[in-house]
Amino acid sequence: MSRAAYYKWLNRKPSGRELENQTILEAMKLLHKQVDGIYGYRRLTLTINRKRQKSNQPKVNEKRIYRLMRVGRLKSVIRQKRKNYRKSPAHHIAENVLNREFKAEKPNQKWCTDVTEFKYANGKKAYLSAIIDLYDGSIVSYVLGNSNNNRLVFTTMRQAIRQLKATEKPLIHSDRGYQYTSKGFRYILEEARMTQSMSRVGRCIDNGPIESFWGTLKCEKYYLHRYDSYEALKQAVDDYIHFYNHHRYQKRLSGLSPLEFRTRAA
Repeated sequence: MSRAAYYKWLNRKPSGRELENQTILEAMKLLHKQVDGIYGYRRLTLTINRKRQKSNQPKVNEKRIYRLMRVGRLKSVIRQKRKNYRKSPAHHIAENVLNREFKAEKPNQKWCTDVTEFKYANGKKAYLSAIIDLYDGSIVSYVLGNSNNNRLVFTTMRQAIRQLKATEKPLIHSDRGYQYTSKGFRYILEEARMTQSMSRVGRCIDNGPIESFWGTLKCEKYYLHRYDSYEALKQAVDDYIHFYNHHRYQKRLSGLSPLEFRTRAA
């Protein structure tokens, strides 16, 4: 742009259309505040047009209101459009090596992993990734985060691997989520010389132990309270998993907690 064109634009007088848009936008902002942000562009259009009709002003169409909402950064607080995520291709699919053999003869022989979703505050979401040891049912690693992404799962996996002895190479079983079929996850397992196993399509029971833990966690902790912040939810998850590993006695473990049973085995 030339210097002359820039200063001409800077010193121009706003057109009638621009002035009208500004008036409409101010009315929209006021209305949006009055209804606590529950109106989308369709209902805003209806309400604005009713007011304009009383003062004999022409109606405005939905496209114009929608465009002005974007200019004024106005969003409805309900039924927001979901983000469009590009589906990642499955780079690696493993066989169901575990094959529902959920008993392990020693610690760090068979692991199951998965991610579950929690809601807190006003519809916000958090995601918990965890790994359970099938020997004693203990949670060997977990990470809570705001996004269900590769980093969440990879961090959980690396935390668990750091606890292993040089001779321990667990079988790791998961569903076919995009994190577990990714090249990055496969690289972590190859580096640790671990065997990968995956559930069959549509068979949740193939990953039964971790699914059972999600149910226990949510029934015994999550559903009993309201969480107004991410920090409150995180503290609740930390407290419960510590309780579950150290103090939740189980009949199948001879009346011991998972970590007591593990210690006795060691």
